[in-house]
Amino acid sequence: MTWTYLSPPPVHFAPGERTGHYRAGLDAPVTGADGQARISYEDYAAALVDEIDHPRHLNRRFTVGY
Repeated sequence: MTWTYLSPPPVHFAPGERTGHYRAGLDAPVTGADGQARISYEDYAAALVDEIDHPRHLNRRFTVGY
């Protein structure tokens, strides 16, 4: 069985704008210059669809953020 799990950031995960930009990471939250891990629901959903369309994290967990 092949699987993938997309982990949300531990904080600052809320509705917002879809920017179309995000960075992916593996074992640690993706943080911005201010040290905060954040992403909008809209960009999180886009990252999930991108992973479905172009799988890059098969059999592993990954996360996204700005």
